[in-house]
Amino acid sequence: MKSFQTLLFAFILLVNYNLTAQSSGYMTPPQAIIDIVDAPIAPIATASPDKEWILYAQRSSLPSLEELSQPELRIGGLRINPAVFARSRTRPFVTIRVQKTNEKMERGILGLPANPKIQHFSWSHDSKHFAFSNTTEKGLELWVVDLASRNARKLSNFYLNGTLTSPIEWIDNENLLVLATTSSPEDAPEKPMVPAGPNIKENLGTKAPARTYQDLLKNKHDEDLFTFYTMAQLTSISLDGTTRNLGTPSIYQSVEVSPDGLMIMANKIKQPYSTLVPYYRFPQDVEILNRSGERTHVIAEIPIQEKRPKGFDATQLGPRNHGWRSDAPHQIYYVEALDEGNPQVDADKRDAVYLLDAPFDKAPQKLFETTYRFRGIDWGNASTAIINERWWLNRKLVATQIDPSGKQTPKELVNRSYQDRYSDPGDPVMKVNDFGKYVLDISKQGDIYLTGSGASPEGDRPFIDQMNLTTGSTQRLWQSSAPYYEYPYVMLNAKKGLWLTSRETPVENPNYYIRNIKKEDKLIQLTSYPHPYPNLKGIQKEKIQYKRDDGLDLSADLYLPPGYKIEDGPLPTFVWAYPREYKNKEDAAQVSGSPYRFKSLSFYGPIPWVTQGYAVINNAAMPIIGEGDDEPNDSFREQLVASAKAAIDEGVRRGVTDRERVGIGGHSYGAFMTANLLAHSDLFKAGIARSGAYNRTLTPFGFQQEQRTYWEAPDVYFNMSPFMHAEKVNEPILLIHGEADNNSGTFPIQSARYYHALKGHGATVRYVTLPHESHGYRARESVLHMLYEMNSWMDKHVKNNKETVQP
Repeated sequence: MKSFQTLLFAFILLVNYNLTAQSSGYMTPPQAIIDIVDAPIAPIATASPDKEWILYAQRSSLPSLEELSQPELRIGGLRINPAVFARSRTRPFVTIRVQKTNEKMERGILGLPANPKIQHFSWSHDSKHFAFSNTTEKGLELWVVDLASRNARKLSNFYLNGTLTSPIEWIDNENLLVLATTSSPEDAPEKPMVPAGPNIKENLGTKAPARTYQDLLKNKHDEDLFTFYTMAQLTSISLDGTTRNLGTPSIYQSVEVSPDGLMIMANKIKQPYSTLVPYYRFPQDVEILNRSGERTHVIAEIPIQEKRPKGFDATQLGPRNHGWRSDAPHQIYYVEALDEGNPQVDADKRDAVYLLDAPFDKAPQKLFETTYRFRGIDWGNASTAIINERWWLNRKLVATQIDPSGKQTPKELVNRSYQDRYSDPGDPVMKVNDFGKYVLDISKQGDIYLTGSGASPEGDRPFIDQMNLTTGSTQRLWQSSAPYYEYPYVMLNAKKGLWLTSRETPVENPNYYIRNIKKEDKLIQLTSYPHPYPNLKGIQKEKIQYKRDDGLDLSADLYLPPGYKIEDGPLPTFVWAYPREYKNKEDAAQVSGSPYRFKSLSFYGPIPWVTQGYAVINNAAMPIIGEGDDEPNDSFREQLVASAKAAIDEGVRRGVTDRERVGIGGHSYGAFMTANLLAHSDLFKAGIARSGAYNRTLTPFGFQQEQRTYWEAPDVYFNMSPFMHAEKVNEPILLIHGEADNNSGTFPIQSARYYHALKGHGATVRYVTLPHESHGYRARESVLHMLYEMNSWMDKHVKNNKETVQP
């Protein structure tokens, strides 16, 4: 009898466990939230090189779970759709339309494939054609559109290889350079039934710190698969369909045609591959090919990049960043570290930029030495270019005007903290030159144009400036003004002052316009997209500003339900945030965003809950500051709690927040924040943590903006890890994680182990994993279920629960 009772008890436990562990299927949230998910997506606008055409491209809605469940290969830091030799988890365009900039009517493209999945747009230099890829069940097709007739046609009978880089580039106005597949999916190497031997990794005393990467190669079979799926045939194809293979198949990390179209720079990956780092740090050769695909020069042989100094400003030894100079026919530039790539080495200069002239048989010419790490160059003309450099440790950004001919002394244009949004002078406007390459748009008087967000204490006010490179003087030509938020996207005609802009207000959704900045009242509306959520026009939004207890200025976006009035009383409140690190209080206190932007209701954050009777405090500032020699994370917990308290206090002060019914949530580092707030404060009734990392010892060589290793700052890693303080969590927490999360640091095991720790200490916790989902969730079924889980959790533990927190 006793034995029977024991068996019965065990059976009941097993049944209860299975009932708890098994899924009840995919669920959906309230219809008002579903309507936000299914709201129409506005097209993206781009202009042709000659600025005569505007292309409107509309992305697809969320894919189905069936689409997301298709086979996927995860190798070398890549995620590949093996059926089509292309990246998986892309979000293609499904509709394209065009419009002449001097007309008011959009026009469709004729002859498009049925149910297109369009990617890899590329304009011809003369703007008469544009090419794109179309993904079918069998592969990536090459298509081209003739703008004069607006006819689309498939150009080739072979498929493209899009695993590593964009497979389409124009050589000239009549010919394209493409990467073609060399095999069929059915020829892929089969996995051996019996392993050839053990997989072995070895290090012989060399320091090789590396951050946590996902989807790396594991064995010989993975190497064979990587070679098979990334191998491509370089091919030229003319508009009449004439095709010519160039050279032999190789693994091309990148391919770039020289400005004059006579040469090709190819970065070719070669073996041995690595099981420690992704494909872009595999060995590679930088080669110059002629138009027949024959190798004429090897510019550099770059070894495997497993051994690199630690730190955010670290880089590789030897030459890197090879590219064609955009304003010259066939001149190469590249960069080489002067400090061994090690930011901990004392050095007056960090990088050197070199030029190498065809036929590449002479010594390179040193163009410039940077004080910080090279971050790119904007070419202009024979006497003008702008070099950008950056340094993480002091958050410095420097832009220097140089003369490539060496006749003029370099002139510093910008030297500021890149976290200081208020001092951002904007980005230079670029144009397409006769070579079909982007260069600085410089007037005959030496003027360039700058556009930026115009951050200020009153919020963002986008602007257009004109800077004279000779005198350094700047003139503001135009700035967005209340009650509108208007952003200048493309300069269509500098002489006439015509710009393509996007304009919106809190109640008017964005549409595209042509603005004449020389005639303030001259504004032509190009598009009239309907309101994406007509039933939710009454939602109230306000940019709010408040102070932390230490006097630091903070800001957030406050959303209130339609028709809500203060006399209706305080509401349950959902706070959503993402911590950011700063090196000074002035930058941390700056306002971001604009009070005049449209009330866009993204379903990935907390905003949908404004339809369920909640006040929503979105983008609540959570600055983590470390001034001088102090590191921000040394006081992470204390600053986090202080900022969260300030957001709640402001909601209470305004009369919209019920202090006893506040929930907190975040995604990724915001999930990490959520878990910390529940462990180290009693401010919130419950929390929602999505795709987070909770044990920082699993990311021992740095995380987020923390570049110290675990062994250098063990107390910081311990104090910041919610896993280490699971016993302190006495509020309900919902954990959600994609089973296929490949974000560095947020391995799914982070949530699994944190759930076990919480459960072991008797916490109220629910752990939801979403099959096939990565760091961000894409399938419609997954997104709706995520929203269902969040809504149920908030209603149960925040809105409808006024009990005190657990002891």
